[in-house]
Amino acid sequence: MNILIFTILIWAASLIAGFLGALTGLGGGVVIVPLLTLVFGVDIRYAIGASLISVIATSSGAASAYVKEGFSNIRIGMFLEVATTLGALLGAFIATKLSTSVIAIIFGLILIHSSYLTIKRISESQLAIKPDPLATRLKFDGAYPVAGGSESYHVQGVPQGFSIMFLAGSISGLLGIGSGAVKVLAMDQAMRIPFKVSTATSNFMIGVTAAAGAGIYLNRGYIDPVLAMPVILGVLLGSLLGARHLFEAETKNLRLIFSAIILLLAIEMIYSGIKGYH
Repeated sequence: MNILIFTILIWAASLIAGFLGALTGLGGGVVIVPLLTLVFGVDIRYAIGASLISVIATSSGAASAYVKEGFSNIRIGMFLEVATTLGALLGAFIATKLSTSVIAIIFGLILIHSSYLTIKRISESQLAIKPDPLATRLKFDGAYPVAGGSESYHVQGVPQGFSIMFLAGSISGLLGIGSGAVKVLAMDQAMRIPFKVSTATSNFMIGVTAAAGAGIYLNRGYIDPVLAMPVILGVLLGSLLGARHLFEAETKNLRLIFSAIILLLAIEMIYSGIKGYH
């Protein structure tokens, strides 16, 4: 395969990854890393380096559109990013102390359970949800665009969401993976934030986490411009297209796509853990 065909194929694959990443809030990295390593035979360290850059591109592309359209909740994103960052520091610290293989398997099992919960909670109704005193004090409640206007929502379980975000950051720092799946699950399941708002806010947040990791990979020489360029261009265009389709997309369909992707991620994590996580 010559370099031109290789570049075009990676660009096309990255376009799809960015589209799915923007719609689900996972970032394109969930698809990019296994795609580059398993299909194109790229060394996993260079694949992760390109993935981290692509996540920044996804966050930049999709998040700007979501903020403009009124989907992202910036206050929640900034608050939860504190937990994620602290968790990432802890994860990086204990990375040399614990077996990442065991943690990868446990994480995979948690994601399988989360995939089931995501499908189970199809309804977005907030009729029975009352304002939470802490969320109200922090001004987390908001509204997001729906057909014919906007719909308000009340945020719940702030301490639980913060704790899960800390766990998400720890896993990210420990295993060197993006934690978009856990971020969306924390906002969707624990904090009862509408799925589209969770997706948009996750896209806003993941770029911050990825930027720190990308700096480390750049310093170690694991970011190859020839590989990263088509990945960035594909993911950026895909994320912008995904952001434009979020408004029209059915929440039920988004949940099914999200659930399917994190189920595949779970299988990949368990396989990597059994084989020996690298």
